[in-house]
Amino acid sequence: MAAIDRIRDRFEQIGTSITEGWRRLTDAAGQAVTRFTPSHRESAEGSHDLDRRNIGWGLLPVEVFDQGGRIEVRLEAPGLEREDIEVEVVDDHLRIAGEKRVEREHRQGEYHVAECAYGCFARLVPLPAAVKADSAQARYRNGVLSVTLDKAEDSRRRRIEVQNG
Repeated sequence: MAAIDRIRDRFEQIGTSITEGWRRLTDAAGQAVTRFTPSHRESAEGSHDLDRRNIGWGLLPVEVFDQGGRIEVRLEAPGLEREDIEVEVVDDHLRIAGEKRVEREHRQGEYHVAECAYGCFARLVPLPAAVKADSAQARYRNGVLSVTLDKAEDSRRRRIEVQNG
């Protein structure tokens, strides 16, 4: 019985170690670790070698800059087409969603390394201030989505001079 208890304890340690490692990774990466889910279109078109290897998780790192009167959000999202990206302001967040499609040009051969994620994704990026959603502009170039949002008047900083007395 002692051997079984040692084995059970070791498996619990391994499970704890894996869980702790995943937590550290996601903490270090912030919200950049993003879940990709299979799209309905891909499953309807039939299975593909890469579909079976799809890891389902990918990095979509973001930067948020406060530039005084406006906020700029940049999201690294290589491999997308402009028309496959949706951007909207939802309360105090910027919601970026899209679909990264599997290239289906390969007729023969097999993948030996497949670390890219494919499918549908959505990210909610917290905004540091209230914005005017109707003045937002988005641009996708060289795999980077840039969204510029004007701040709402009531959220702009204003320096207040302190008077004597």
